[in-house]
Amino acid sequence: MTNNTVAKNTKSRSLLIITLIVLLVLGWLGWKHFHSASTEAGTAPMAQKQSAAASSSRRGPPGMFSRGPNAVYVGTAATQNVDVYLKALGTVIANRTVTVTSRVTGELQQVFFEEGQYVEKGQRLAQIDDRSYQATLAQYQGSLAQNQALLQSAEVTLKRYQGLFAQDSLSQQDLQDQIATVGQYRGAVKADEAQVASAKLNIDYANIHAPVSGYVGLRLVDPGNLVSADSTEIVTVTQTDPIAATFSIPQAQLQPVLTGLRAGEAFPVYAYDQNGSAQIAQGTLKYISNQIDTNTGTVKLKATFDNKAEKLYPNQFVNIELKLKTLANAIVIPKAALQLSDNGDFVFVVGQDAKVEKRQVTAGPNADDDNIVILKGVKVGEQVVTTGMDNLSNGAQVKVLTQQQDRS
Repeated sequence: MTNNTVAKNTKSRSLLIITLIVLLVLGWLGWKHFHSASTEAGTAPMAQKQSAAASSSRRGPPGMFSRGPNAVYVGTAATQNVDVYLKALGTVIANRTVTVTSRVTGELQQVFFEEGQYVEKGQRLAQIDDRSYQATLAQYQGSLAQNQALLQSAEVTLKRYQGLFAQDSLSQQDLQDQIATVGQYRGAVKADEAQVASAKLNIDYANIHAPVSGYVGLRLVDPGNLVSADSTEIVTVTQTDPIAATFSIPQAQLQPVLTGLRAGEAFPVYAYDQNGSAQIAQGTLKYISNQIDTNTGTVKLKATFDNKAEKLYPNQFVNIELKLKTLANAIVIPKAALQLSDNGDFVFVVGQDAKVEKRQVTAGPNADDDNIVILKGVKVGEQVVTTGMDNLSNGAQVKVLTQQQDRS
């Protein structure tokens, strides 16, 4: 056997082995696919049957729930006097904040307050060196005394001239000149008196007093420094009793507040702590801004509070409640009974035949945390569904439960 014959036989065997392997792989893949399809086809009907059976078991016998009434809890519409409030976030501000400056220029000699001290209106706060103003005062007083003496002499001369003129011993020109001299000295005296008053005022300005009662802040300049008139700040005084708070309300609520305030009506305002849980002050609405904020569509209001207990502090955040009015004998129902649909608010009212009526209502403000005012749609004494209304429809039969029945 030649080498070519051996090579051809080896090649034929290799091709045969490869062909057999490919056929085995294809056969295994075909079997695998057929087995999976058969399993899915067999189990799908069983799963559908089990699902149907489970659904049937949940539904129970035909008509099990459709025949029985729906179990519900109800609340009764009652009357109540309800206060209507506007709520807002407010900021406490000092009723007055005054920055104390010197009205004269000079060296700050001494301060008479401690930082953070409470001071009364008119209490002495600081002393400016007033020696130059004292000297100016003495100068003006001397000029005044001189001109007063000249005026007195001129008036005596005028009186004598008038007598001589009456005796036809003096010309009219001399008399007129003397009258003018008297007028000149009188003017000089008035000018000197004004200068004296101005000098005294500067001396008084050198004694700085508290313009309002309140607490002083931190000292802004120390003794020994030169202070300039109307520019150097010495200290700030804030009046905290009474104290004020500013807050904003929507422009839609402006008219009842504006009309009442212009008519002299007093609107009570209540300030609560930052959590809104504890009332810390009660005051009165005093002022309203003269324009609406175009960025927010709100208008700013200001209320004042007595603050003797100092529960309010400048720049403190508080929750504000502005009392607008009181609704007398308003109809109220539990909040849980009020539902919302595309057509507006509605409730389910339980009739005498234990059937419910889906009734559209007009809701008002909250009466409290659990109840709400109904302005239209419900009468006093009617029962409204509060719990168990998910499957209700107009005319559905219901069974009213009580808490005692629920516990049993």
